[in-house]
Amino acid sequence: MNTKELPEGLKPVQANRPARSAPTTQPGLDNKRLQRRVVFILVGGQILGGIGMGATLSLGSLLAAQLSGSNAWSGMAATMSTLGAAFAAVPLARLAQARGRRISLSTGALVAGAGAVTAITSAALGVFALLLLGLMLLGSGSAVNLQARFAATDLSRPGSRGRDLSIVVWSTTIGAVLGPNLFGPGETVGGALGLPPLTGAFAFSVAAQLLAAGVYATGLRPDPLLTAMAARVPDLEAPQPKSGLRILRSSPRARYAVAAVALSHATMVALMSMTPVHLRDHGASLTVVGLTISLHIAGMYALSPVFGWLSDKVGRLPTILLGQGMLLVSLVLAGVAPDSSAAVTASLILLGLGWSASVVAGSALVAESAHVQDRPAIQGVSDLSMNAAGATGGALAGPVLAAVGYSGLGFLSITMVATVIIWTARQPRRPGKIQEQP
Repeated sequence: MNTKELPEGLKPVQANRPARSAPTTQPGLDNKRLQRRVVFILVGGQILGGIGMGATLSLGSLLAAQLSGSNAWSGMAATMSTLGAAFAAVPLARLAQARGRRISLSTGALVAGAGAVTAITSAALGVFALLLLGLMLLGSGSAVNLQARFAATDLSRPGSRGRDLSIVVWSTTIGAVLGPNLFGPGETVGGALGLPPLTGAFAFSVAAQLLAAGVYATGLRPDPLLTAMAARVPDLEAPQPKSGLRILRSSPRARYAVAAVALSHATMVALMSMTPVHLRDHGASLTVVGLTISLHIAGMYALSPVFGWLSDKVGRLPTILLGQGMLLVSLVLAGVAPDSSAAVTASLILLGLGWSASVVAGSALVAESAHVQDRPAIQGVSDLSMNAAGATGGALAGPVLAAVGYSGLGFLSITMVATVIIWTARQPRRPGKIQEQP
């Protein structure tokens, strides 16, 4: 470990073991100021990363159809990106555990940038398989975005953990909104640079990911995770970090938190991914489809700070239940009024809000379900589970829609919500406070 990562007054660790308790900040930099700076840096990185992802994933489907020669392959853009995020989650978490958030997040952003370069190269060479590889590498950017929300909790206090996490989640909205608006400018820049058609936005993605890597590498000093580990765990008593699977086996609370996030995500993806198809089949214009999805995305992110504050003030479990309640109403609306554009739009808004409340509170609970040296491991497993559940939900939604229609998809998805509600009801109201070390 590079001793420059640690604030003055902290000893370097031996054999990846946290240092003895010591002041957590540099002279003149108190805990609150350091945490505010960490959140500010993470927000900046999230905005840049979001621009890069938003500008490329939508065009990725068009490029996939062009290079493959068939629209049937267009869905592989989202699939490969999701798989890439899932595959990157655990390695990046292990890197954070060993080297800190600064190295992990900047590395993930660089991998995503390499994915954008690979996508541009695939278009120049006309090689579809190379595009799939590039899109998978780009998925690392999504894994970085997910890990960043946990990085916001490394130095936060329990009473503000949900709020800090939710601010980073909210910042994703900015990149998601700006990214698609770069299609036109991207093609102009791409033409000036001599890039193949549909790849100009990928050039923006390369620049955005490089800038994000620079923001993380230079801004996260001292590293929040290394600082938390060094300050809270006495080196003579600290056990070796556990694997994420070992934590899941030994901690009922960790199993619940990971499952709540994953199932909520799967519920959202299953219904959301099929809504454009359903609306188009029922004669809705592209304007209506676009407005519905935009309102859904606004529901996912715009109110996340409210749910973060609520999870801090009222509690993680009540906020998760609130989220499940909104998901339930959303699915019932989709089930009983699938032919009403207004009802479907309301359903998608509630779907986004329910996802936001459940994932923000659930992620805060994931961060609190293990000791500080073990948090990256359980967070990596959570991100892997979340991406795998989303990919599974999206993959199964198509056959379900074909078999039982949009109404049936809504009613069948209620089983996932019911699972989380029942599991939440069985959780102890006052769990042991594992989040703070003596």
